[in-house]
Amino acid sequence: MMNILFRVDASHEMGTGHVMRCLTIANELKARNAEIQFICRDLPGNLASYIREQGYPVFLLPLPSDRTDSSWLRVDFQTDAMETAQILMESSPVDCLIIDHYGIDQRWERIVGEHVTTMAVIDDLADRPHLCSILLDQNSSHGGDCYHHLAPANCSIFAGTSYAILRPEFRSMKKQLAERDGRMNRILVFFGGTDPTNETAKALQILSKARFSKLSIDVVVGEMNKNKALIEAICNRMPNAAYHCQIDYMAKLMRRADLFIGAGGSSTWERCYLGLPSLSVVTADNQREITRLAHDHGATICIGASAEVTTKEIEDGIDTLLANPSLVKEMSERALQLMGEDRLNEFIDRIIGGDNGGH
Repeated sequence: MMNILFRVDASHEMGTGHVMRCLTIANELKARNAEIQFICRDLPGNLASYIREQGYPVFLLPLPSDRTDSSWLRVDFQTDAMETAQILMESSPVDCLIIDHYGIDQRWERIVGEHVTTMAVIDDLADRPHLCSILLDQNSSHGGDCYHHLAPANCSIFAGTSYAILRPEFRSMKKQLAERDGRMNRILVFFGGTDPTNETAKALQILSKARFSKLSIDVVVGEMNKNKALIEAICNRMPNAAYHCQIDYMAKLMRRADLFIGAGGSSTWERCYLGLPSLSVVTADNQREITRLAHDHGATICIGASAEVTTKEIEDGIDTLLANPSLVKEMSERALQLMGEDRLNEFIDRIIGGDNGGH
């Protein structure tokens, strides 16, 4: 049985997307009889309890005493690497360490690498060098070529939307997908697991207007959303709104929705995979490239960054799409075109020790 560990974090500031996609990979590996454990830092808004609920042990790195460190790791890379290395030594032998963290690069990996047989990296920025032997980047604008100077020559690279990290529910739901005709009856609102700037309330301020009362609204929040009680109260005042918290049926909501309003994070690939048109708001810097890509392809309309987006801009976006079913239909078609064939299993095969597959 392979012993595989993940080094990944979640917090109120960085959101939950990294952990959620790692859980998807973990479930695929568990199905192939791998033993899975997680290493996470004890940050406010971490998902350790949720990971444990999914059946995986979690090693918690200590909450840093210096709360002013604004880096992704929240500590210096040497400290994080040494703390991680200690856990790896106690868990030895470790067949594979999978890293999904913007704060980790080759300096960290050099310290930790001697304690694992294989090191794999999940990334979507292509902005720093790595010492891994396996790398996955689901961003379709990043071909394998952009990693030639960022990863070792013998690294197996899996790049593009063909390797999108999608839960099985999305793959099964696509088989039930009906062609969208562009008419809008149901809207899905989701601004990520934490939504620190409360964009959800901003969208609901518009959707609660009487002229949108014939639309059905599904509102999704994560368990770590600090404003979830407020959002639930707003939904309870709206007879056409349904509130959903930390759900496992997002694919079902996306399939039946006609429009998505939300953040431009990793859910971009989920909604494109199901051909769901969207109005996107960039709520973090690491979402800019993914959102620009989907916008340029015609799969979404990017309203702008959360700090500048006003309720009027959200309202104007909704009005534009309500008045133009043909545009909505075209956005759906373009979203589907943006996604490649499903090849995530090639990455899983490589972790387990099968064919290299990458390019």
